[in-house]
Amino acid sequence: MNENTFKLSIGISAAIFLAVFALYTAPAALVDGDIIGAFTAGFVNPFAAGYSTDVIMCWFIMSAWILYERKQFGYKYGPLCMALGLVPGVAVGFALYLYLRTKQETHRLSSDV
Repeated sequence: MNENTFKLSIGISAAIFLAVFALYTAPAALVDGDIIGAFTAGFVNPFAAGYSTDVIMCWFIMSAWILYERKQFGYKYGPLCMALGLVPGVAVGFALYLYLRTKQETHRLSSDV
């Protein structure tokens, strides 16, 4: 897969997630106003709890990776991606981080030559 296809695929994936989030999750959370209740609703049964735990752990793993690469390579905008990983979700934060990381890595490699 070339770089443009990669960027397009993560962009489309993040856009699909944002659309689903905007259509289903955001209106219910805004009407109710109960953010804690919205969070705990992800644990209403064992299956939902499994998926919710997976997403939470993916956020922690993504954050550890972002913080590591920030220190090792000086990549920027990691905290923004971590925040977007919380709201609207890991799919958006991770996609944005991969996009920005690819741009910064390309720039870093071209300046090393």
